[in-house]
Amino acid sequence: MRWFEIALVVLTLFTGLVWLLDKLVLAKRREARQGLLDDGKEPIVVDYSKAFFPVLAVVLILRSFVAEPFRIPSNSMMPTLLTGDFILVNKFTYGLRLPINNHKVVSIGEPQRGDVVVFRPPHHPDQDWIKRVVGLPGDRVGYHDNQVSVNGKALAYAPVGVYQGKGNGTEMTGAEELQEDLLGRQHRVLERTNLPFIDQGEGDWIVPPGHYFVMGDNRDNSEDSRYWGFLPEANLRGKAFLIWMNFDGGVDTSRIGSRIQ
Repeated sequence: MRWFEIALVVLTLFTGLVWLLDKLVLAKRREARQGLLDDGKEPIVVDYSKAFFPVLAVVLILRSFVAEPFRIPSNSMMPTLLTGDFILVNKFTYGLRLPINNHKVVSIGEPQRGDVVVFRPPHHPDQDWIKRVVGLPGDRVGYHDNQVSVNGKALAYAPVGVYQGKGNGTEMTGAEELQEDLLGRQHRVLERTNLPFIDQGEGDWIVPPGHYFVMGDNRDNSEDSRYWGFLPEANLRGKAFLIWMNFDGGVDTSRIGSRIQ
C-alpha cells in the first residue's frame, strides 16, 4: 500500500507546514487586522490543519518506526498465516527506515534464520510480500524432493497430520502438514506429494552478501527465492510478530492475538 504511505507523508507535511506558517506569520496578521476588516477567525484550512496534524504525525511515526499493519492476501504462508489474517510488523527490529524510499537510517539488527519478514520483492517493488528467511548471507541452500538443506545439512521433518483447510485455504485440504526444524527454529509447513508438479523450484544456491533466501511455508504454492532469486537487505520492511485479526468470509476469533513463530 505504497499509495497510502505517500498520501500519509504528503498530508502530514502539508498540515504541518500550514500549522507552522500560521503560528509564525498568519496568526499575527489576523491579530493586527482584527476589528478592522477581519473578524480574526482562522481560515478553514488552518483550522483543519491544526486539528489533523498531530493525529497524522503520530500515525506516521508509529507506522514508519514502530509497527505497521498488513493483510495476508494469499495462501503462500499456510499453515502459519492464512488468507485474511491481519498482522502487525515490527518496523525497528532490522533498523529504522524512512517512509516511501525505505532507506535505512539507523542499523539495529539483522534477520535471523526462521524469521517471518515483510519485504518488497525486487521484481515487484511496489508490492509488499511476506516469507520466511531460510538462508542468511553466505549460506548454501538446497531444495530437492521437498527437502530443504542449509550448509549441507538436511532439515529434519516430523509429520503432524493431514491438513484441513478452511475459507480460501480449502484448496490445501489433504496436504501433508509437517513440523520443520530450521536449524533450531521450528515451524510448520505444507507439502503436497500426490500431485505431478512440473516445476517444484529445485536447485542449489549460495546466498550473496547483503541478501537473504526466503521461502513460503506452503512449499508447493509459493513464489519465492527459488524462482525470482535473493532478497536484498535494502528491501526489508520489518519482522511479522502478531496476528491481530482474521477475516475470510467472517471473523475467526481463535486467531486473534496469535504470535507468529
